[in-house]
Amino acid sequence: MSKKVKSLTLNVSGTHCRSCELIIENEVKKLPGIKTVAASSANGTVKIEYQKNKPNTETLNTLFKENNYVFSENDNNLSSTGELKKGDLFSSVFIVALLLLIFFFIQKTGLFASFNVSSTSFPAAFFPFGLLAGFSTCAALVGGLVLSLSQSWSKYKLVPVVSFNLGRLVFFALFGALLGYFGSFFRLSITANIIITLAVSLLMLVLGLQMLGVKAFQKFSLTLPKSFTNKFSSADKFQGKYLPFILGGLTFFLPCGFTLTTQSLALASGSPQTGALIMAFFALGTFIPLFLIGLTGTKITGNKTVSQIAGLLLLVFALFNFKNQFNLIDIGPVSGSQKNTVTSTGEVTVIKMTASASGYSPNSFKIKAGQKVRWEITDTGTSGCTNAIIARSLFQGQIALVPGTTSVKEFTAPTTPGTYRFSCWMGMITGTIEVIN
Repeated sequence: MSKKVKSLTLNVSGTHCRSCELIIENEVKKLPGIKTVAASSANGTVKIEYQKNKPNTETLNTLFKENNYVFSENDNNLSSTGELKKGDLFSSVFIVALLLLIFFFIQKTGLFASFNVSSTSFPAAFFPFGLLAGFSTCAALVGGLVLSLSQSWSKYKLVPVVSFNLGRLVFFALFGALLGYFGSFFRLSITANIIITLAVSLLMLVLGLQMLGVKAFQKFSLTLPKSFTNKFSSADKFQGKYLPFILGGLTFFLPCGFTLTTQSLALASGSPQTGALIMAFFALGTFIPLFLIGLTGTKITGNKTVSQIAGLLLLVFALFNFKNQFNLIDIGPVSGSQKNTVTSTGEVTVIKMTASASGYSPNSFKIKAGQKVRWEITDTGTSGCTNAIIARSLFQGQIALVPGTTSVKEFTAPTTPGTYRFSCWMGMITGTIEVIN
């Protein structure tokens, strides 16, 4: 005679994404007498169907102590683990202030151009982004797989862990190339790229707020169905010499906001080569923390402090991206203070500017309304960000720059007086052209 199946719903705090749900479900299913487990980070609950012995909250809290998940039968007894407490407010504000100071310093020096993530960023910029992802709680699921491999395959030492990470690197590059290939069929305009980048930045903003434990954003989830991701979320389902390599590759489909962001940008790149490099550098960035997990046999992802720092950094990335895209669509204050170089030759106004890796000089000009303008730009060594100029309010398209040469753009000044913005094609470096009567 079969034993009666009973149902229990527990409250849980500290979860914020689909990966957290899969971690809980995979681990609780291993307990004796457990039939089914369904976790919901949006509702902060986990429903368990069991036989015989009722699951003990103390056992679950001990089991998930490193993950900072806290279980309780009474919602009032839940701790705010994973959420910002009042006691953490001062340190969090201090960290935010410090990050903002660093942010503005890097912005002024132009060094952020190498680390800003968009579909047009240097692929190498996705290495630090992957590094950040590897230490975040969003990577806790992948970290758990690595930890399982290192324990289950201990007789092979680090071989399965290295194989797992190599699988991620190879498959991410291949899938990235496919995304870039499909993206090449949709030659995106500047406007479309701006929209995609804003959407991805919004995703980063929400992910950062989720990692900080802001409850209002916990219900947001944009991942593959559980029925699909469950197939790749347990190392127990993969046995064999080469299967850690395959399992590593299949983590491409596991839920992670960082991965989804990078996948979206690989698609928007419209190039198989660029898409492959974007995903490869991202996977390479995650290699370090995932390898450390396998090396030490301990889970360093999911740490509350690390999660909060990663969440704050994501907010900085998102806000920086918003600022850049707003520059491209002429939203926000304009700036430009360097002395301008303007000469008039008959009916044509000639403005001259030099472009380097750090910015444009001069970056502020005055021209007369309705007059023809010849803009001469000498490239003295631009970077990937400053090597093209966009001024959507003045002319269509962009001015491509070539090191050691002078590029020329001719256009007619607007008839409406005002201050018009120009910027690099990523929106990071800006300047102004003032139109006067």
